[in-house]
Amino acid sequence: MNYEKFCSEILDADPKIRFATVYDEWAVRVAGGMREGIENLLSDHAEKELVNLSIMDWKARKDMSKWLGMTKYTLGEYDKVKRFSFYLGDDHLLLVSAEKDSDTNVVVDEVIKLYYKNQN
Repeated sequence: MNYEKFCSEILDADPKIRFATVYDEWAVRVAGGMREGIENLLSDHAEKELVNLSIMDWKARKDMSKWLGMTKYTLGEYDKVKRFSFYLGDDHLLLVSAEKDSDTNVVVDEVIKLYYKNQN
């Protein structure tokens, strides 16, 4: 998959999406980033810490999949933003943040639709 194209399409899908980035299992950024013109609410250090916590959570959820099935996504809703984690198989994690007033179902549906579209 062309992850850079995938992240770009996510940002294009909804103007309320602030950030779309794919990471590998070692928390290395593979593609994507912040929407142009949007200020990051996190310092570089805080962002790295959040990514590392997301990776640890992803790995823990993979361990639970034998009982519950594979996790498709998780959502954290904060006072300022919504933060989604989408599990792209065993090797990659997509982190997306959106404005607080974004429609959760629209964001999830768009990301999943684009994921399957980009599998080809």
